[in-house]
Amino acid sequence: MTRRWRVPLDPLFWQLWWQALWPLAIFGLLGWVYSLYQRNVHIIDSMWSIYFLITAFWVAQGQVLSERSVLLLIVVVLWAARLAAYLTIRNWGKPEDYRYQQIRANNSPHFWLKSLYIVFGLQLLLAWMIAVPLVAAVQSDAPLHWLDITGLLLSVIGIVYEGVADWQLYRFKSDPLNRGKVLDRGLWAWSRHPNYFGEAITWWGFYLVACAAGGWWTLFSPLMMTFLLLRVSGVKLLEQTIHERRPQYRDYISRTSAFIPWPPKAR
Repeated sequence: MTRRWRVPLDPLFWQLWWQALWPLAIFGLLGWVYSLYQRNVHIIDSMWSIYFLITAFWVAQGQVLSERSVLLLIVVVLWAARLAAYLTIRNWGKPEDYRYQQIRANNSPHFWLKSLYIVFGLQLLLAWMIAVPLVAAVQSDAPLHWLDITGLLLSVIGIVYEGVADWQLYRFKSDPLNRGKVLDRGLWAWSRHPNYFGEAITWWGFYLVACAAGGWWTLFSPLMMTFLLLRVSGVKLLEQTIHERRPQYRDYISRTSAFIPWPPKAR
């Protein structure tokens, strides 16, 4: 087995990854305090991508950055900044999302304290684990590989795809005439969750970059992200109650792919 395909035993790799928990914990604690002031925990949505950004730059500090590291950090900044900005604008001045209202109701009393680990702590740990491909890629000094270019292009495609889907949904919801209706145009005609599909594509691209750096073993990261998007906080959770808020959604389900873009069925 060549060096490229070995699980890293370099103590610096594991040290940097473990040490990244400290800045993440500080950032998470600040977010939790802010949520107490606002009496609203949906700031965690805006914080999610920043967790990854902090991890990547923490690993990069004090190192002579390779071409791979610089290119990957640029793409990670684009991904994290766009997603955080969009979610902040979307949630600004609005009441707590119904998902968090349900979590709050299920964990009362003293949710103000429980939210520290149920919401902020849990997402911190998930982000820290999923960020491993970024750690593997940023700290590597292996030569630039064709997999790097492929992975970076795939991630950029995912970022653009997700961004377009989010923009289409934002415009649709901004029109009062669309209240209670279902967006079934644009990218949303081919997938019920094109934004989540774009997010998954982005992380599979990051994984390819990690593979080029020898981090093939970080496969659990894109698998975990895809599972979360499909079965936990994404598709499954969103569609549990959406029929009550949008009766037309059942018809939308019958003719539209849930995740992977596919031509819609004829009505």
